[in-house]
Amino acid sequence: MKYETVIGLEVHVQLKTQTKIFCSCSTEFGRPANENTCPICLGMPGVLPVLNKKAVEFAMQACLATHCQINPCNTFDRKNYFYPDLPKGYQITQLNLPIGEHGHINIDVAGVKKRIGITRIHMEEDAGKLVHGENEDQGKSYVDLNRTGIPLIEIVSEPEIRSPEEAREYLSQLKAILEYTAVSDCNMEEGSLRCDANISLRPIGQKEFGTRTELKNLNSFRFVQRAIEYEVERQTQVLDQGDKVIQETRLYDSDQGVTRSMRSKEEAHDYRYFPEPDLVRLTMDTEWIERIRKTIPELPEQNRKRFVTEHDIPEYDAGVLTASQPLANYFEECVSLHPQPKTISNWIMGDLLHELKNDDREIQDCPVTPGSLTDLLKLIDKGTISGKMAKTVFEEMYQTGKPAEEIVKQKGMAQISDSSAIDKMIDDVLTANPQQLEGYRNGKEKLFGYFVGQVMKASKGQANPALVNQLLKDKLTQQ
Repeated sequence: MKYETVIGLEVHVQLKTQTKIFCSCSTEFGRPANENTCPICLGMPGVLPVLNKKAVEFAMQACLATHCQINPCNTFDRKNYFYPDLPKGYQITQLNLPIGEHGHINIDVAGVKKRIGITRIHMEEDAGKLVHGENEDQGKSYVDLNRTGIPLIEIVSEPEIRSPEEAREYLSQLKAILEYTAVSDCNMEEGSLRCDANISLRPIGQKEFGTRTELKNLNSFRFVQRAIEYEVERQTQVLDQGDKVIQETRLYDSDQGVTRSMRSKEEAHDYRYFPEPDLVRLTMDTEWIERIRKTIPELPEQNRKRFVTEHDIPEYDAGVLTASQPLANYFEECVSLHPQPKTISNWIMGDLLHELKNDDREIQDCPVTPGSLTDLLKLIDKGTISGKMAKTVFEEMYQTGKPAEEIVKQKGMAQISDSSAIDKMIDDVLTANPQQLEGYRNGKEKLFGYFVGQVMKASKGQANPALVNQLLKDKLTQQ
């Protein structure tokens, strides 16, 4: 490796308020175009913004949850640029005095733990949305201003991320923290969480950063990782050819798996920042900050540590189960109903998450409730069904929502644990396989597995495997 990758991420997060940051318009997603608008968010002459207190408190929660220092004095600024979906011709944001600074997030990639610094978190308003050539109007573009004025925080990392894998893990941890605190739904499909990535390369050992490019509006973890991988490869080829990397903004084409140039990268002076004259300074005293601090719930990192110590499960399991608060809650509810944490962890991480991934569902939409899953596990413990049979039962539970016991009865899947019935099956198998029986008696002990398989086949998979092994061993020993 000749080059070191330097990555910094800027994550835009929509705060989960019911109204916009400077007016009372609804933030509801999916409304008809331009319905959630008013003279304030449309930038009409003579109107004045009023800051949404709930948006400020959500931003404070995000700062405290990511170990940021909250600045007791905040100011807002105007960021000037002209674009069709920005009706005022400027965006209200925070430049010099953001709400939070100097935080961090801990990540773990392949067992290597690392702390990624957070430079700042600042509040701002969102712009609108351009709609190009949809429906029958292929040659036209429209402006939807419903998103204009939606409250955002921008979370800017230090340039301490060194690989696409670290970038993805940082985003995963950040998303989990934001979901645990409930400051955002982090719905990437609806634009509630978007990421810009700044990427540069520098020769190994060099202190100065290389020229960076910015990848805009990456809306999935998979795309973030793939876009960075492509950009690192592209910049490597540019440098190897003796050329210079151009500072620019690029977009990721997910269909082609490539990045394409969008425009030259702007600097701060291009936006002609100046203090927002219509908003006074925002002062946050210690009492307000401490009151918000008390609302912070147990966060993913603390949750993982508790799962390891309290439930005695591996760190890897705890990491998977605490990736989202609903999943962590699902696991803990299962454990409260059936105190076998490792068994429950195996089922959730294996069968349950596999089905959810195939259906592109979240745990909140899972048709198998914690009560239903633990009822299934209790049937295994009672010996009513085997672990193998339980897999089949679970699949039908997931597809139909029926309880395990009902499926077992309907399909006649109850496990056979009658020793006399199994004894007869064993006798029939041994009688039907005299050559294999003779081979076993002559020292071919591997044939024991063959006999077990034949008995299970004869029982249509319903014989209790442990009882089959025990009775078969006794029978062959006696003979």
